[in-house]
Amino acid sequence: MHDYPPPGAFPVATVSDAMDRFGVADGIRPLWPGAVLSGPAFTVWTRPGDNKGLHTAFETIRRGEVLVVNGGGDVTRALIGELVVQKAKALEIGGIVLDGAARDVVELAGLGVPVFARAVTPAGPWKTGPYRINGPIAVGGVPVGPGDWVIGDDDGVAVVPAGEVDDVIAGTRRLLEGETERRAANQRLVPRG
Repeated sequence: MHDYPPPGAFPVATVSDAMDRFGVADGIRPLWPGAVLSGPAFTVWTRPGDNKGLHTAFETIRRGEVLVVNGGGDVTRALIGELVVQKAKALEIGGIVLDGAARDVVELAGLGVPVFARAVTPAGPWKTGPYRINGPIAVGGVPVGPGDWVIGDDDGVAVVPAGEVDDVIAGTRRLLEGETERRAANQRLVPRG
């Protein structure tokens, strides 16, 4: 098990740069500005528009894990809303990433659990299954396995395979040092003419 950096410690864009610009989940955005997450993935694969698997996941998910859900990219039914996120907050999970939709955006922001999703809709979910828990999935075109590092900020979500976490953290630190030097050089620029 890794010591994952705390939420907000590394920009998603720089983490992606450290992975040769791979690993970014397409179309998955934070539901409010300033939402950040970082932690190991706990995965759910569910039938589009159905959240029975999410409720089952809450029976075994651990503090700090990020619930990552392949909902088939469906945007017609919200997989989560205020009541589900209240449960997530009580369990102190690291956040929720949905390749699907959410609802109750104002209430979710007030709860403070970082939620990233493909869309927002007021339409509620089905609760019949089927689903798969803690196996390999894909979210926004990116493979995600249990324990992979999931990181999110205002730019979106990136996924780092568990076996690459230490190398990507080291590479991200090097890139951030270089960016600091470039910022300093930019401050010294003088207009011509």
